Amino acid sequence: MTPRLGAGLVIAAPASGAGKTMVTIGLQRAFTDRGLSVQGAKCGPDYIDPAFHEAATGRPSINLDGFAMAPTMLQGLAAHVATTVQLVVAEGAMGLYDGARAPGRSGASADVARLLGWPMLLVVDARAAAQTVAAVAHGCATFPGAPAIAGVIANKVASTRHVRMIEDGFARIGLPLLGAMATDEGLAMPSRHLGLVQAGETEELERRIDAIAARVTAQCDLDAIQAAAGATTDVLAQPPGIRPPGQRIAVARDAAFSFFYPHIVHWWRSAGAELRFFSPLADESPPADCDACWLPGGYPELHAARIAANGQFLNGLRAFAQSRPVHGECGGYMVLGRTLEDGDGIVHPMAGLLPMDTSFARRRRTLGYRSARLRHGTSFASVGQLLLGHEFHYASITASEGEPLADMADAEGQALPPAGHRAGQVTGGFFHLIA
Repeated sequence: MTPRLGAGLVIAAPASGAGKTMVTIGLQRAFTDRGLSVQGAKCGPDYIDPAFHEAATGRPSINLDGFAMAPTMLQGLAAHVATTVQLVVAEGAMGLYDGARAPGRSGASADVARLLGWPMLLVVDARAAAQTVAAVAHGCATFPGAPAIAGVIANKVASTRHVRMIEDGFARIGLPLLGAMATDEGLAMPSRHLGLVQAGETEELERRIDAIAARVTAQCDLDAIQAAAGATTDVLAQPPGIRPPGQRIAVARDAAFSFFYPHIVHWWRSAGAELRFFSPLADESPPADCDACWLPGGYPELHAARIAANGQFLNGLRAFAQSRPVHGECGGYMVLGRTLEDGDGIVHPMAGLLPMDTSFARRRRTLGYRSARLRHGTSFASVGQLLLGHEFHYASITASEGEPLADMADAEGQALPPAGHRAGQVTGGFFHLIA
């Protein structure tokens, strides 16, 4: 018998900073506390917010990316995560219509919601407005191509009088006001240069999430929000076209190497691969019985001295690379290089498997979707194959020799300089692979 799929809802906002993440994890925990099985999801490329979703729900979150994933791939992933839950609470990115200027593949949260048929719950920052909150929501709901908007939560309200003024605006339009949340700086999560501090590093995380959930429960209409969620369509996922780099894959995983997309894990395991996790920070080598190694991104610049001192890890990685493929993404790429300069200007020796030096002291912000075509085949993709992903980092390359890994373009198809490195079976780049 075909399993009944859980319903879905996307939490969106007119702009970043409105409180989407706080409302999302508050709703996820609140519905979990009600006894529902809840799945988190994130529209677009993000590693940090999904970790908070997992903490709130007890289930790994998933990324649903409307730029990098073909429609049937996106719908299939949504159906996959909805097979074992009653409710999927997804978080949007940036403003709900913000995305890449690419025909048919913007990646905007509104496009993802419309494709999946999931209504949106709009979170509007009410700090500098009252009746105008409704006007902003009305504009979002009537913008050409708008998905269904189930209702609005006014966030950061100042008083009961402020709420009454906001309600006056909503009495003039056809959208329900489903919550009005007071400002509480004590609920804010700590942040660093790539966004929030990772969930595993956040002090008293459970207490914080419980407090947010209590606030959401007290100040939002949970019954109406749950009822507004839309049905999930059962769609067979399009194959991703990214093969596992090996039958048994060593994957670095700890506080320095935590940016690894759950859908990649799902795809590789579905193809029959086994993933073996190890911790470079604990001075662990890639397991010797693996036939490929993957170093995800993360925050190696915060742990550079410790990594440089972990001889068992570095020597084990070098020995592994002599006979088997190794790939590094972003932070993992930096560790594969010769040296890494941390934020204090201290230069630390790294694995020396790729001919480049990187620096976090000489910061350069790089952000955006990317397409890549490999100049040579790798263990996970063929030569010339189109790979879609993104970059988001502040590091710079201070010295570089050798052979680039791929020819690059931005989301609009504009050519960028070749990027990454390849040295034998060792490859890497700042590019995070999505699909």
